Amino acid sequence: MNSTLRRLAGVVMVMFVALMVSTTWIQFFHADNLNDDNRNVRKIYNEYGRARGPIVVGGEAIAQSVPVDDAFGYQREYASGRLYAPLTGFFSLANGTTGIEDAENDFLNGQADALWVDQLRNLLTGRDPQGSSVELTIDPAAQQAAWDALGDQRGAVVALDPSTGAILAMVSKPTFDPNDLASHSTKKASDAYQDLLNQDDDPLVSRATATSYPPGSTFKLVTTAAALESGDYTPDSVIEAPSAYTLTGTSTQVGNFAGTSCSSAGEMTLADALRISCNTAFLGLGGELGAETMNEQAEKFGFGTDFTIPFPTAKSQYDPDPAEMTTAEVELSGIGQGSVAATPLQMAMVSAAIANDGEVMEPYAVDTVRDPQLEVVQQASPTRLGRAVSEETAGQLTDMMTSVVESGSGTAAQMSGVTVAGKTGTAQHGDNSEPPHVWFTSFAPAEDPQVAVAVVVEEGGDLGGSATGGSVAAPIAKSVMEAVLNG
Repeated sequence: MNSTLRRLAGVVMVMFVALMVSTTWIQFFHADNLNDDNRNVRKIYNEYGRARGPIVVGGEAIAQSVPVDDAFGYQREYASGRLYAPLTGFFSLANGTTGIEDAENDFLNGQADALWVDQLRNLLTGRDPQGSSVELTIDPAAQQAAWDALGDQRGAVVALDPSTGAILAMVSKPTFDPNDLASHSTKKASDAYQDLLNQDDDPLVSRATATSYPPGSTFKLVTTAAALESGDYTPDSVIEAPSAYTLTGTSTQVGNFAGTSCSSAGEMTLADALRISCNTAFLGLGGELGAETMNEQAEKFGFGTDFTIPFPTAKSQYDPDPAEMTTAEVELSGIGQGSVAATPLQMAMVSAAIANDGEVMEPYAVDTVRDPQLEVVQQASPTRLGRAVSEETAGQLTDMMTSVVESGSGTAAQMSGVTVAGKTGTAQHGDNSEPPHVWFTSFAPAEDPQVAVAVVVEEGGDLGGSATGGSVAAPIAKSVMEAVLNG
């Protein structure tokens, strides 16, 4: 071989090596970047042309992929889409993915590491990949009851199993239909999404988990818990309950609902103050306990913690900076006003912790994941987050909440043959020019809790300024509790 051929062979060899190195580098080291590139049409067709696993409630698919005759091959469909939208979210070609569809995407599209056996089987047989089914903890009867009872009012309902943290119901209104966003027509899907974004009442935002409200008098449960846990108070402790309370360091007077007086004597027991939801008594009690004690108690119930259920939720808070609170601000916090902000999920957790002998369980919405052969690949395991109050305090709070429903502000939640523990709330918001948000949080049966509920109805719902937590929110909670207990 002459020198020219040798040089040519060397150049060709170098080019082959360069090609191999370049191909390896691109296909291996840059694979993730290429797959995630929005311009990668092949990825889009692979994702939407796959038999995505169903989302299941009560043995029925509430979201599933059905074969269609188009370029993608499968269309995502949502049964009772509006009912379950705050949970499922949407799987959209034009608008991305949210909710369970996003949080459990690797299982639903069959790409999770835990599915390696199924992936290997597909590789050997040449079979198209299939997604896993994701079974939720939702009780369909409770979900429907929450939806029906809330009606056309703006607000949210959350129900939990107190002993496990499993979410039994989660409803938010107004809401949206994920079918509109799942259309394979990018124009239709984009137009539908933009229309939802343009609506003033934010139907895409879950009021159950992503919106924080002043919890109003439902927060008196936290204030009472802090008092009892301090060792300085019992349910029979007598506390001041004036007809009006002047916030410390200000000229602002705060009264009770409808300007009523809690006690002609100007004082009452802690138990009676909670039973009739006496504002002036809890303003003074909050101030006596102080910001540090109040904040620590709130955090024990879950305030200040990010929860993933499996999608992230908004963080509830006592105050952004408790150390800088004025006495007046601490007093207002005693009745769940001022800087206190809570999601309905958080207030359901407060009742659930009391019902569970003081132990706080981590909330979760996914119970079981099954592969295409229906073998279990992931099973939920209830997780204890900590202790909010002692078992003794939990028992005292239960008795006090029972009195609220038996003869106090929450009588509309009474159920025949069932002892209900609950707490009402009416919360001012903004500049106080709009009707208050109304709340109710509860659990039942009080002696053997099976369900804990929190309900918020924005701006008094159908009753507007004349609404109370007892008149509007309590009947909704009752309907949900009945659905769970009768199931």
